Amino acid sequence: MTNNHNNAVLAELTMTVLPPPGAPDIEIARAVKPWPIFEVAQRKLGVAAHALIPYGHYKAKLDLAQLDTSKKQGKLVLVTAITPTPAGEGKTTTSIGLTDALNAIGVSASVCLREPSLGPCFGVKGGAAGGGRAQAIPMEDLNLHFTGDFHAITSAHNLLAALIDNHIHWGNALNLDSRRISWRRVMDMNDRALRHTLVGLGGPAHGQPRESGFDITVASEIMAILCLADDRKDLQRRLGNIIIGRNRDNKTVTARELGADGAMTVLLKEAIQPNLIQTLEHNPALIHGGPFANIAHGCNSVMATRTALGLTDVVVTEAGFGADLGAEKFIDIKCRLSGLKPDAAVLVCTVRALKMQGGIGKGDLDAPNVEAVTKGAENLVRHIENMQQFGLNPLVAINRFPTDTDEELTVIKEVCLGLGAKVEEAHHWAEGSAGAKAVAEGVKAILDSGSPEVKFLYEDAMPIDEKIRTIATRLYGASDVQFNIAAQKQLDEIHQQGFGHLPVCIAKTPYSFTADPHMLGAPTDHVLPVRELHLMAGAGFVVAICGDVMTMPGLPKQPAALSISLDDNGEIVGLF
Repeated sequence: MTNNHNNAVLAELTMTVLPPPGAPDIEIARAVKPWPIFEVAQRKLGVAAHALIPYGHYKAKLDLAQLDTSKKQGKLVLVTAITPTPAGEGKTTTSIGLTDALNAIGVSASVCLREPSLGPCFGVKGGAAGGGRAQAIPMEDLNLHFTGDFHAITSAHNLLAALIDNHIHWGNALNLDSRRISWRRVMDMNDRALRHTLVGLGGPAHGQPRESGFDITVASEIMAILCLADDRKDLQRRLGNIIIGRNRDNKTVTARELGADGAMTVLLKEAIQPNLIQTLEHNPALIHGGPFANIAHGCNSVMATRTALGLTDVVVTEAGFGADLGAEKFIDIKCRLSGLKPDAAVLVCTVRALKMQGGIGKGDLDAPNVEAVTKGAENLVRHIENMQQFGLNPLVAINRFPTDTDEELTVIKEVCLGLGAKVEEAHHWAEGSAGAKAVAEGVKAILDSGSPEVKFLYEDAMPIDEKIRTIATRLYGASDVQFNIAAQKQLDEIHQQGFGHLPVCIAKTPYSFTADPHMLGAPTDHVLPVRELHLMAGAGFVVAICGDVMTMPGLPKQPAALSISLDDNGEIVGLF
């Protein structure tokens, strides 16, 4: 795309009267008139109308069967962050701002992100589509149902659950042991009351009573499968490999043996197609899949990433939560299983978050405090060093707030430069692409210098327990890992079944390097407690559940849902 065209886009936005920085995100988003999605596809991606499956005027699915992505192989930029705090780091905002800025300096770029879950939307977090002048639109659609992918995943997951109980009810030809059914149900909402349930109550006509429960949809193995599958054929293969439980001979039983994989694939036939929307500056945003990074692998789909790489010169993608979770899983799971590798990495931090890492409360973050930033910077140091272990020397993007002082910023810059990492300030939240120009130019310089040699943290042949110990000691600063009795038994079973070669997905609090969300900074010599191990044979990894982390979150005392409603004009209020 030419600079003249990019300049015309920026001129159009300049003429648009946007609310001032600090206005609600939704007001800024509604002030920008989106391009019809066919125009975004054609002008920014070179994709013709016949390759789109429209969902209204401003969102569509890309029909992969109609696309030729073999002519281009773009470069991949991974955006990650320091350990998150309530002060916010702006990882998604930075991903979008960087994409807009790359386009503004003449680089054809797209952004690949995950779809938001209704759980956090109505819980604590609220909407998730970036913020300020670096957003993806239409934001209401993105946060509420979107193109129905999560509903399809929920339906496919619960179809399998229904078929299991139905099979047991009608004679149980597979001799399933109802005490050893591991497949639970899911819903895309935080509902702690459903974590542990009894099903099949009410007598013989209603099934066989057994213990079960619900997880949130983003923790579903089917979500992980959709995000790691190469195509429809691979999707069905992986769905068939799902282990649903054991029979009375203590042998595992799969969804394929139950005959469920075909119908599940049918429910997902549209959901596996990547979704296309746009940024405020009309650049392409492929939003697809949504596994959480604290309880799942935290990356958008392989299909969306590969599609974007075949359509633009640079693809910016985000890994969920801090680099200890999102970036590690991006490399050790997504890259390992797909063959993708990042060509550059951006590590996002804020002065405010570093103050919190240094022990300052949320109410005191606006006051200058060089000492707290200095102390909190130990968290940033560990994340930089962790990224360097993967062979990626990150560019640190300081997402600047109006209350940040030059003295505080100097502390961060000196820390980064001392570790050999580039560092740039970013003002995209307030200024859009113009505010992220320095970051974009820094990323372009890294990409122009050649691709790094990306390294996995562990080899496939390493036993599962040693993989977990490697992550805990090398990335988290732990001295050891402690498996409880149940986890040790599950570990032995996983190796006996021949799945010891799989990568591991650590499920723990995202708010600390430890399993305790209250331990800030960069603690050392702690022990990582592993409570359970879940084999996800279809997805192709083993989940290690650590500490008190839950695969079905609960709502807070004052859920965001209580502030969300429609006004007299039918417009959504309170979501952003």
